[in-house]
Amino acid sequence: MKRVRYPAEFKAEAVRQVTERGHGVVDVAKRLGMSDKSLYLWVRLAKDGAGPGSGET
Repeated sequence: MKRVRYPAEFKAEAVRQVTERGHGVVDVAKRLGMSDKSLYLWVRLAKDGAGPGSGET
C-alpha cells in the first residue's frame, strides 16, 4: 500500500469533524477516502496536545 502524506490543514479539518462536529471516525474517514486508523491516531494526538500536522504521526 502506498503511503500518503496529508497536509496539516487536511488533518486538522478531519479531526475537527470528529471532535467538534461529533461525526464518527469511520464515517469521516470513508467520506475523505482515507484510513480510519490514521484518523484515530490524529484524534488521539490532538487530544494529547500533539495535534495533527505537528510531525509526530
